[in-house]
Amino acid sequence: MMSSGEMELMVDNRQLPVGWEIKKLGEVYDVRDGTHDSPKYLPEGYALITSKNLKSNGLNFENIKYISEVDYKKINERSAVHKGDILLAMIGTIGNPIVVEVEPEFAIKNVALIKVSKKQSSYFLKYYLETEYVRSKMQREAKGTTQKFVGLGYLRDFPIPIPPLPEQKRIVAIADEAFEGIDRAIRNTEKNLSNARELFESYLNSKLLPIVSSNLTQTLSSVTDLIVDCEHKTAPTQETGIPSIRTPNIGKGYLIFDNVNRVSEEIYELWTRRAKPEPGDLILAREAPAGNVGVIPEGYKVCLGQRTVLIRPNKKSVDSQYLAFLLLHPLMQKRLLAKSTGATVQHVNMKDIRELAINELPPIQTQRDCIEDLKQLESQSNRLESIYRQKIAALKELKQSILQKAFTGELTADKGEK
Repeated sequence: MMSSGEMELMVDNRQLPVGWEIKKLGEVYDVRDGTHDSPKYLPEGYALITSKNLKSNGLNFENIKYISEVDYKKINERSAVHKGDILLAMIGTIGNPIVVEVEPEFAIKNVALIKVSKKQSSYFLKYYLETEYVRSKMQREAKGTTQKFVGLGYLRDFPIPIPPLPEQKRIVAIADEAFEGIDRAIRNTEKNLSNARELFESYLNSKLLPIVSSNLTQTLSSVTDLIVDCEHKTAPTQETGIPSIRTPNIGKGYLIFDNVNRVSEEIYELWTRRAKPEPGDLILAREAPAGNVGVIPEGYKVCLGQRTVLIRPNKKSVDSQYLAFLLLHPLMQKRLLAKSTGATVQHVNMKDIRELAINELPPIQTQRDCIEDLKQLESQSNRLESIYRQKIAALKELKQSILQKAFTGELTADKGEK
């Protein structure tokens, strides 16, 4: 019996349909990869696609890097990309397969290149590589500690069910039709989700505008008891223990404990020698993305992860949540990030955090009254966001259900019976 969330190639011991075979990926397709070298980057030139540019919705050309024509031609001697090829991220977020739909003018680095012949369907393979079975199997079997990766040999040996080409085309046609409506519903729900958050942020920004746009009379350090940097190394993690807050765990005014890393009591003591985080303290992300800040909730004991800063508000001067919202205001973010460094990833220096100019703050009770108003609207916004996220998750599960049927022969069998 298959475990929850995992699809077997032979589901519940049922044989694959007649005419299907299980092959290694490299037996059916020409599987290569891009360069492993780091060519010199230029302000303009030919685009170099890396795993970071492969997203679930296709190629993303934001923060793209450029290389010379010489390097472009050299890389493409062994790994030229053509229309109909499939690209797959091999490092970091493994997967996100895409079919190249137009003749490209880019080279690839740390990306798998799968060339599909006319005897096979590119989109059939793409859909298979998008299944939860493949995604979880690759993530589980990936190598590396700080950054996971899969090698070329692993991909070439990866098992795949292969039906005859007419059956591949039937599966793709049925899936395309089903996914068109599902994807449209996901896009609409994502738009509603974005609108719900923007409504709250718009109200927040207007509420705090008088405070952030008047005279700058003091610095952040003058209204805080301490501002402490994190350890500049990765803490050893374990399955259970004390949450270690990294930049992905820092939201807009709150901390995110889903999929948080955890550390032992011993590591916690070592990593908090300079200051132990307390409920009501703020944790600020110094990069990726720089500027996000969250408040440690009551009853939580946490450890600082890499690239974070602990900020302890002076309780007589400023309310923790008020300060968090203040730091998230667009004008404050602009000031904070104005001196950030880094060509590809913004990084905020400790000196600039301590010297961040802020305005004279209203009395504590006025701050708390403001927060109560904001919390009421935020509660409504969060309720809507939760509903929209649940709907998106349900739609994505429906896609996975269709894919699971597709690669056990059930999808076309169901269609044939109707």
